[in-house]
Amino acid sequence: MPKSGQARVPTPDQQKYLFDVIRQRRHPEKNTAIMQISFKLGLRAQEISLLQIKEVAKVSQAGTDFKLLEVMSLPAAYTKGADAMKRSKSQYQRKTISFNIESFNQVVRQIEKLSKSGADVDPAAFYPPVKKHRGKSRDLPMVDAALRKSLVDYLYFRLAKGEKLKPSTPLFITQKNVPYSPNTLQEHMALMLRDWAGIEKASSHSGRRALITNVIHKQKKSVKIAQKIAGHVNPSTTLIYEEPPEEQISDALKLLGEIKQ
Repeated sequence: MPKSGQARVPTPDQQKYLFDVIRQRRHPEKNTAIMQISFKLGLRAQEISLLQIKEVAKVSQAGTDFKLLEVMSLPAAYTKGADAMKRSKSQYQRKTISFNIESFNQVVRQIEKLSKSGADVDPAAFYPPVKKHRGKSRDLPMVDAALRKSLVDYLYFRLAKGEKLKPSTPLFITQKNVPYSPNTLQEHMALMLRDWAGIEKASSHSGRRALITNVIHKQKKSVKIAQKIAGHVNPSTTLIYEEPPEEQISDALKLLGEIKQ
């Protein structure tokens, strides 16, 4: 089972049902493309929300045609911890701080000196600097047939509405014709997974977890390959996905019923 707080990894049957349901709802071209990118390239919701057309296709000069790229080059600014387009509504608020012993002792001595001199002590002045996440660029081959078809269908759908495509135009836009914020897209993806497809505990991270779990457990690829696909700076983050997928655990528990008591 996934750890508390981790997104559910949908089974292959659940994934198939998800895409079947999407086709029966409004905006099937857009929603199919969003979820195909999630499941076939493992992008985070923030990364998907920041995608521009130039990341998936080369647009003609007139903006009336395009050629799908073979490889998606994801800029470092799109990756975790980087709000490249300032679309995120969430603001970081520090709740905890941590020191090593030497730094802590140094802070205590500084506070003692200030206190003896009668100066005011502002706790925030002694907080250690915030460690910022580093973005990591990555090249992701767009080789999956279903993924490519979904992108072609979606872009042709936009052209059919009379839109002129531009390289810097956001790839995905809302019904209000504005780019998705990371938060809005997270909620929309969770809606499709949980409410439309009925996958309990699923989130916008489910497609990403499903892909990396498949690469490690079913394809038996190295953690290095999974790390490259995921865009993890530290391989220890990728190692979290070495846990057995939920379906394997379920199969093991089912076999218990076959044991004669």
